[in-house]
Amino acid sequence: MPVRRTIFLFAWLGARVLSAQSAAILSGTVVDPNDRAVQDARVTLSHALSGFQRETHTQADGSFSLANLPYQSYVLAVSKDGFAEERQTVVLRSNVPVSIAVRLGISEHSESLSVSAFGAAALVEPETTGTRTELTASIIERMPTSIGARGLESVLLSFPGFAADANGAIHPRGAHNQMTYVVDGMPISDQLTGAFANAIDPNIVQTIELYTGNIPAEFGSKISGVANITTISGLGSGRRFSGNTQWSAAQFDTLSQVTQLSGDVGRFGYVASFTTLKSHRYLDQVSLDNLHNGGNSERGFGRVDYQASPRDSLRLNVFLGRSSFELANLRSQQAAGQRQRQLLRDFSASLGWVHSLSPRATLDSTTSYRATIAQLFPSPADTPVTAAQARHLSTFTEAARFSVIVGRHTIRTGADCQHFPVSENFTFGITEPSFNDPRSPGFIPTLMAYDLSRGGGLFQFSKQKSGNLVSSFVQDQAQWGRFAFSLGLRYDDYRFLVNGHQLQPRLGVSYHLRETGTVVRASYNRVYQTPVNENLLLSNSSESAVLVPASVRARLGGAILAIRPERQNVFEVGLQQGIFSRASVNAVYYYKDERDLHDNDNFFNTGIIFPTSLKKSRVNGAELRVTLLPAHGLSGSLSLTHYHVVVTPPFTGGLFIGQSAILALSSGPFIIDHDQQLGAQANLQYALSAHIWTSWAVRYDSGLVTNPSDPAVVRKELDYADLLPYVNLGANPPRVRPRTIVDFAVGYEKVAEGRRRWDFQFQISNLTDRTALYNFQSIFVGTRLVQPRSLGLKFRRYW
Repeated sequence: MPVRRTIFLFAWLGARVLSAQSAAILSGTVVDPNDRAVQDARVTLSHALSGFQRETHTQADGSFSLANLPYQSYVLAVSKDGFAEERQTVVLRSNVPVSIAVRLGISEHSESLSVSAFGAAALVEPETTGTRTELTASIIERMPTSIGARGLESVLLSFPGFAADANGAIHPRGAHNQMTYVVDGMPISDQLTGAFANAIDPNIVQTIELYTGNIPAEFGSKISGVANITTISGLGSGRRFSGNTQWSAAQFDTLSQVTQLSGDVGRFGYVASFTTLKSHRYLDQVSLDNLHNGGNSERGFGRVDYQASPRDSLRLNVFLGRSSFELANLRSQQAAGQRQRQLLRDFSASLGWVHSLSPRATLDSTTSYRATIAQLFPSPADTPVTAAQARHLSTFTEAARFSVIVGRHTIRTGADCQHFPVSENFTFGITEPSFNDPRSPGFIPTLMAYDLSRGGGLFQFSKQKSGNLVSSFVQDQAQWGRFAFSLGLRYDDYRFLVNGHQLQPRLGVSYHLRETGTVVRASYNRVYQTPVNENLLLSNSSESAVLVPASVRARLGGAILAIRPERQNVFEVGLQQGIFSRASVNAVYYYKDERDLHDNDNFFNTGIIFPTSLKKSRVNGAELRVTLLPAHGLSGSLSLTHYHVVVTPPFTGGLFIGQSAILALSSGPFIIDHDQQLGAQANLQYALSAHIWTSWAVRYDSGLVTNPSDPAVVRKELDYADLLPYVNLGANPPRVRPRTIVDFAVGYEKVAEGRRRWDFQFQISNLTDRTALYNFQSIFVGTRLVQPRSLGLKFRRYW
């Protein structure tokens, strides 16, 4: 981004009301039986299921304060020598500050209560009315994720409800990348996969709160899954300056480093994080050979917090990202000398302010800006087609929120306004004479004008347009005896290539059977998901109509149909059960009916993806998550996911080219490539001692649906013949074959004087070196392979 534009942006943001915080604040005082202040009492706030824990000590006046807390129900424990430990449940569901008073009794025994002594209260969440799962930084940093993994996607796969796809893509509950990441209150709905954008750096995450069922009315746009992320903060750390540097190395010439700085200076807190990565396997391979697949990325993050007054808190967040990488080649492309590259850049900024109107009400507002640039550079030897792209997306967000606690009701209401300018430039041409041979059965006459091998010229597309999304909502979380209610209503008004609006009730209820540690839940959501902006102009323009065959135009009644927002009805029922004070089981069944289902298509296997939509679909699925609390050094989780996705054509929006489009337009219901019978992930951690730990991740996928290719034809293709053992083309529908991938890590942590000094980690990704596919000749994403075995080392120094 040019310097002048950056300066202008900050000036514009500074002139606006500052943005909101999506975290809670807890404060309180600790006194003895005679109401005298207790100094230096240990205050611990914990959430057993996510592994979250924060600790502080009381001041001379007995006061304590904890900020930047994810919305959750916690166990608060206060202890000091000579006093009996006091424990209580604290529910933090909004940014309205919560203040409590704790009275310590005189201790008659020196024993301390264990986590299990607090019973089922730590194992179930009675106030939760839908599917919500949490993870913390302490668990994430010990997960044996590949050193080459660039974003949160590999972490999210440990949650139920996701199927793994290529280049970090994930399918939440049968949807195609319809995820929203809310980072400290700033919504990001870009497709954050390796080929589309720079993903969010896991190193800046303090906690992830993932919603996949009964999505609160506050969230809109793309909400098949919502990852509410609270980033790390220096405020309250108690140190003016601290930091760490981590160096990592793995096979495929993979090197990375992470450097973080943080501190707490009076009422200021700051964090800065810088991450770099280079690898010769940047994207997932398209063949058994890892050909032309190098890349590098750089990411930066900064956060500054300022407690302006007891009633006002401010925050600035800035994200920067850049990646440059080669597009992996097939053998035929490598032999021809193809050398395509892609460049991705992004910049995001959010400024924040929360004002306490009273002890039970707050007012906040949001202003944020995000810009992404994607460029694809062709090479002279591109085959069988050549393509180039320059895509610019920007999103301006203004929002306001009012939160108030009234009795047993926590009410939050607000409004959002988004403005998103889009600019796209695209060129395309055929370079291989056999690709669209006039004598072949699949010949497309409309492409002859762009066949460079037969004297044609490049297809060229360039367009700019801006859209708006205006939303308002109100939601109430209420308690009534054993019941908890989530009552929400949202309204979206979308104006871009098409105009539309939708009123969306979001309703949920839970019932807590305290005697057995059981919570039963049910919910109904109406959802309005807006189209993705990546290549939306290309897919919905009259200029692209020249590529569409006449037979397709006749069937559609026109060449191009504009993609409309997707409308869903979502039903969910679930049960959560605590077991022997050591484990929690969460089981869910859901059903979705969808109109104008959104998906993506691949532009002739060029790596350029554009959106489409189909008439309708139905999704039903079941999920199970078992969380094992730490016991004798062992902790972990098991997630099981099943979902079935049946789509009914025809296509109702987007670009349709070739015979496959004609077949899809005339066929009946079919199972789409998102469908998977079973996905399972187990994560186990075992502490051998206070300093040595091991971590295992086992991922099983029964296989996504693939293209119904003819095995006899595939055997004759140089690029794909050796992949036949890893796909079952004879199944109905055809699928890639099941796979089990095992990752392992072992680490050592040096602690001195109560502080971490350094740590070391050795890990193996794909321990058994299993050869497997994500997908095969898919019309949506092509062919991609799972990473082979890779050994890696990490070393981190704290200072």
